[in-house]
Amino acid sequence: MNKDFVNDPAFLRGMTTRRIGRRDAFRLAGLSAAGLALAACGVQGKGSPRPTTSAQVQSEVEKYWSGKVKNGHVNFANWPLYMDPKRPELKKFTERTGITVTYKEVIQDNPSWFAKIQPLLAAGQSIDYDLMVVTNGVHFTQLVRLGYLVPLDHSKLPNFAANAAERYKNESFDPGNVYSIPWASGMTGIAYNPKYVDTPPTKIADLWNPKYKGKVGMMADAQEIANFGLLLLGIKPETSTPDDWEKAAEKLREQRDSGIVRKYYDQSYIDPLAKGDIWLTMAWSGDVFQKNISDGTDLRFVIPEEGATIWTDNMVIPKTAENPVDAIMLMDFFYEVEIAASLAEYINYVTPVPAAQEVVRKHAAEATGEDKRLLEQLAESPLVFPSEEDYAKLHDYRNFTSTEEQQKFEHIFQAITTS
Repeated sequence: MNKDFVNDPAFLRGMTTRRIGRRDAFRLAGLSAAGLALAACGVQGKGSPRPTTSAQVQSEVEKYWSGKVKNGHVNFANWPLYMDPKRPELKKFTERTGITVTYKEVIQDNPSWFAKIQPLLAAGQSIDYDLMVVTNGVHFTQLVRLGYLVPLDHSKLPNFAANAAERYKNESFDPGNVYSIPWASGMTGIAYNPKYVDTPPTKIADLWNPKYKGKVGMMADAQEIANFGLLLLGIKPETSTPDDWEKAAEKLREQRDSGIVRKYYDQSYIDPLAKGDIWLTMAWSGDVFQKNISDGTDLRFVIPEEGATIWTDNMVIPKTAENPVDAIMLMDFFYEVEIAASLAEYINYVTPVPAAQEVVRKHAAEATGEDKRLLEQLAESPLVFPSEEDYAKLHDYRNFTSTEEQQKFEHIFQAITTS
């Protein structure tokens, strides 16, 4: 059954103004010009090939973690607005473990962060952080390919094993969670303005409907539009082939050339959608939350029947980390159900810990007034706690095995949005 998600204008607990768009930076996380420039330069490192068997993985894990000990401190690099400024979770971690945490919101987008840390990692030098959050996509793949990430010792991640949703234990971009575990995630689906759309869209095909000529928004990001073109044809993006890309591109060109698309947007689609310049559009789930909160709009979000995309921001340990044991202890701490609930109540993106929903419900039952109402809405929101049915329709991005493959993909789809 298709879901039509309605967001309340005051959804974010304790927030009275619209956040800086978390996904505004994400549009650069795919095959951006900056990412391609780095890839085209043939960035080289001294890393070894990724282990491909469980025995190889275990060998790498044992080799790295042997002799590593707790040092009592973690330097954590994250994106803006991904933790309550009062840092309640970090205070609890320090109280319990004695490990202090220096937390800095220094990651604004994946390309610039990769450009900053790559020369240091290539030289085997510290980047001054033991833990960082990286979005799945080309830069995550480069970090793995170049050998810049630490293989995780899952014996040190019991909370992740016990509490993570199964969806996050089978990521196509990091099978077996060899290098990463999720921090938070979100979805790319369809948003629409019910003032102008009488029949709620249920399919990606609705973005090709001639009756919406000139009123459809599509994303400028190559991976995002590629995914919708592929899903329209019943093709899974994560296993798609170059032939599939050409077929999807042809459908996207048909949509463009028929005048259905008003514009290819970055995050700026949200205001035209609210004003009625466009009536329905590709959209990121978090943007719909934030616009409704700040402006009292009633925009709706849909996971289409053909499927949608899930993106994931992931905790990883760089190979030059000075405090890896402390870092992996902090990673696992975030998978305690109470801690995951606390983060979800501030972040309002999809939490990888489904049991956090019951904790949020408990907090709602104990709260009063506006806090109670907001927590109740949060606890029941499928944009924070997707159902298994929802997860079954979500797809990962295509992972590229070489720079050449990546550039071919980009060339095919970028030509659609720039011509």
